[in-house]
Amino acid sequence: MENDLVRATEDSGESRTPSIVDRLGTTRSGRIPFSVEFSPPRDADAEARLWRAVRAFERLGPAFVSMTYGAGGSTRDRTVRVTGDLAEETTMLPVAHLTAVGHSVDEIRAMVGAYADRGITNILALRGDPPGNPLGEWEKHPDGLEHADELVRLVRDLGDFHVGVASFPEGHHRSPDLDHDTRYLVQKLRAGAEYSITQMFFDVEHYLRLRDRVAACDPEQAAKPIIPEIMPITSLRSARRSLELSGSKLPAALEERLVRAAGDGPEENRAAVREVGIEVATEMCERLIAEGAPCLHFITLNFARATSEVLSRLGIEVRSSVPAGQPV
Repeated sequence: MENDLVRATEDSGESRTPSIVDRLGTTRSGRIPFSVEFSPPRDADAEARLWRAVRAFERLGPAFVSMTYGAGGSTRDRTVRVTGDLAEETTMLPVAHLTAVGHSVDEIRAMVGAYADRGITNILALRGDPPGNPLGEWEKHPDGLEHADELVRLVRDLGDFHVGVASFPEGHHRSPDLDHDTRYLVQKLRAGAEYSITQMFFDVEHYLRLRDRVAACDPEQAAKPIIPEIMPITSLRSARRSLELSGSKLPAALEERLVRAAGDGPEENRAAVREVGIEVATEMCERLIAEGAPCLHFITLNFARATSEVLSRLGIEVRSSVPAGQPV
């Protein structure tokens, strides 16, 4: 198979694109390094919305952008196409999510080859969630991989790729305890991952304690960036759904604030919920910056306004990057 021989290099032997770690070290002077997460659109209208957000963020200069990958590869072809378009049609550095769930090793090799063909050499290697029920029992493909560290090694063996992995400040829901979860993160880093991006969280202490645990487990691997993921809440209903799927939790005090803001009417007060969400996200980011986080990675849901508002409150000039009237 041709993809068995994928080498994502130029004739000079250098990678086609910079690594995420390189990008974090070259952010504009005085700017807060930030990155954003997009999701593959499901139809033409969603794709148009995605590209409005892409162009808005492009003017803000993120360190990188990532594109998620549906459970069980449900958005595989669309993910490859749109991530490739980001690489070829924008000035931004894309990171492609890649999961092991539901795929044979040959299919994974083909996916990596498809990314390389579009000039994408930054990959976030994830074991992935079971299709249909992300919190359900995980089953290995008969010809696939069991763990994410195996996926890291496979991608690294295929060529000059830069690989990141996921980390879990509150612990992965399948881990028996935080120590076990930390040891597994270190195992993924030792396999060749250059950095990790956390699961979303709403208590900065969870992130700080994760860093402490990794440092205690393996100081050498702890030197690799642990990038915190932030989701500015704009809807309590949507936030609860995202939390249910991720296994993360809202702190009781924050949930109480959001419930009060939502009100007890038939429809939640989105404007009030949004204001609380933006305020909390900004406060979290300020604390993370003070604690030396290497970058701020935002879940955008393919909208630009909420994240742009947080960045503005943090002192990043947004100019007119978000068109008036665009949804949150």
